[in-house]
Amino acid sequence: MADFQLDQLQSGKPVKLEKGDKTICVTRVGDEVFAIDDVCTHSEASLSEGDVSDFKIECWLHGAEFDLRTGAALTLPANIAVKTYPVRIEANSVTVEI
Repeated sequence: MADFQLDQLQSGKPVKLEKGDKTICVTRVGDEVFAIDDVCTHSEASLSEGDVSDFKIECWLHGAEFDLRTGAALTLPANIAVKTYPVRIEANSVTVEI
């Protein structure tokens, strides 16, 4: 598990989280927080360096987009989903279950 304070996360600004052998991209969209694998399934690039619009994150390297809610690959060149992780928000506390 990894814990954050909700007010530490800026909406639309992904954050890279390293926990053990996992690298996770945590993104706040409004009052919701999403956690996905940080590595693009197409190119091994860090998704936390990408741009967020609505509930999508775009890989900075080749432009593949992923749904932050489901991990689904939305645009080519990626065609494999990224793994998602459960997120709990209680008051100002955010917990990512890795």
